[in-house]
Amino acid sequence: MNDFQRNILHTIGNTSLLALRNIVPANGSRILLKLESENPTGSMKDRMALAMIEAAEADGRLIANGCVVEYTGGSTGVSLSLVCAVKGYPLHIVTSDAFAREKLDHMKMLGARLQILPSESGRMTEKLTRDMIEAARIIAEATPGSFWTDQMNNRDQLTAYHAMAEEICAQANGPIDGFVQSVGTAASLCGVGEALRRHNERTRIIAVEPAESPVLSGGKTGAHKIDGIGAGYIVPLWQNDIADGIEQVSTAEAADMTLRLAREEGLFAGTSTGANVVAALRLAENLSPGATIVTIMCDTGMKYLSKH
Repeated sequence: MNDFQRNILHTIGNTSLLALRNIVPANGSRILLKLESENPTGSMKDRMALAMIEAAEADGRLIANGCVVEYTGGSTGVSLSLVCAVKGYPLHIVTSDAFAREKLDHMKMLGARLQILPSESGRMTEKLTRDMIEAARIIAEATPGSFWTDQMNNRDQLTAYHAMAEEICAQANGPIDGFVQSVGTAASLCGVGEALRRHNERTRIIAVEPAESPVLSGGKTGAHKIDGIGAGYIVPLWQNDIADGIEQVSTAEAADMTLRLAREEGLFAGTSTGANVVAALRLAENLSPGATIVTIMCDTGMKYLSKH
C-alpha cells in the first residue's frame, strides 16, 4: 500500500519503546516504557477500538451505516470516535463528568453523540461503572441496526494487545523479566501478558489497581481518581492465573509519579501511567539486578490538563 492509499487508522501501533533515564531502580534494572501516546488519539485504546470494529465488520455484527454504542471513561470513546469517523459509522457514547473534560470534548469533535452521567464528586465508583453499562445497553437495544462494542466483555480486543506484545519483544533487545500494567477492562494486561509468556514463560506479570478500590486483591470497592482503571468490581476479562502479583497504587502516588515523569523524563502522561511506573519500580526491587521490566505509557497527559 502506498502512502496515498493510507488513512489515519494505518498509523495505529508500532509505537516506540523507551528506557527511563532518571526514574530508575536502585539495583540497575531497566524500566522500558511503551509510548502509546504516539497513537493518533494519544492512547493505547486506538489499537483495541480498531480491533473491535474490524472484527464486527468481518462477521456481520456491524452493518453498513450501523450505529456503534459504548460506555467509556473517555480514552476508548475517543478511539472509537476516531475509527467511526474514518469508517463512517454514527457513534453513541455513554460517559460521565468523572472523566477529563478534554476526552469528552475530543469525542464530540470527532462526531460522537454523548450521554453524560453524573458522578460522586468526580470520582470513579462501581455504581458509576454499572450505571454507564446499563445506559449503553438500553441505547443499543432501542437502536435498530446498532452494534454495542461492550468493552468489558469484548474479547476481540485481545488480538490488538497480542500485536503490542510482539512489538515489545522485537524492540526490547533481550529477555523481558517483568511486565506491569494497570487494569481497566483487563484486556491489555491479559493480551500482552499471554503473548509475552509465549516468548518467555518466566516473565513476571504484575497487575496494578487503585489502592482505594483494591477489589482484585480481595479488598472492598471504593472511589478513586485514576482515569481509565479500577472499575470497582472484578471485570469479566480478568483471569486469576495471568498475574503473578497485584500492586495497589493510590491516586496520590500515581499523581506524584505522573508529575515526576513530566519533570524528570519529559514524558507527559496520565495517572494510570504514573501508577504503572510506581508498580514497575516496586517489582524491580524483587528481581535480580539488571532485570528488564516493561510497562505502558497508556496515554498522553494532554488529555488531562483540566485535572492538573
